[in-house]
Amino acid sequence: MSDTVQQFFAVRAKIAAAGREAGREAGVVTLVAVSKTFEAADIQPVIEAGQRVFGENRVQEAQGKWPALKQAFPDIELHLIGPLQSNKAKEAVALFDVIETVDREKIAAELAREMARQGRTLKLYVQVNTGSEPQKAGIEPREAVAFVGRCRDVHGLAIEGLMCIPPADENPGPHFALLEKLAREAGVEKLSMGMSGDYETAIAFGATSVRVGSAIFGSR
Repeated sequence: MSDTVQQFFAVRAKIAAAGREAGREAGVVTLVAVSKTFEAADIQPVIEAGQRVFGENRVQEAQGKWPALKQAFPDIELHLIGPLQSNKAKEAVALFDVIETVDREKIAAELAREMARQGRTLKLYVQVNTGSEPQKAGIEPREAVAFVGRCRDVHGLAIEGLMCIPPADENPGPHFALLEKLAREAGVEKLSMGMSGDYETAIAFGATSVRVGSAIFGSR
């Protein structure tokens, strides 16, 4: 068994343990294995070990490896977890199953148009910039609930959940708590929060999916 596969099983065990400790039902937290910068040859052993949900940051990079992998493993669910530029919406809708980074009107409108054109219905999350960091994508927390409403009412998008990336130098707990509060106010059920360094904390705060890369695949 490769180191990567061993690390994958270790992460799965920690997710299950964190869920038990938080009093969560078994199986309610989805592991999104973040495979950005890794080649298909690095990813395939993890697929063969049973993982089916993966995350990528860039549309162009994902196009280079995922079409063949998805053809070989048709039950894979591919998440876009990096910022989406409107000129990449066509390619993103064609390749991804979930887009976690809806954060402005232009992207919402473009996704609605592309899904209608291609006859595809993707699962969508709104990214919230919980730390109001100027260099980071995501809608401001105070605007998030209204934006979810506009996605539904103006653009006809079914928003499934919210996503955040807390500031690297802050305690993530308050950011996870804020995202959970906003999700309740917006009437969405899914919470994508927690990465390799803090996914167990995120599970305690109600994460329904965690995005784990380096703890599985190693440093990039």
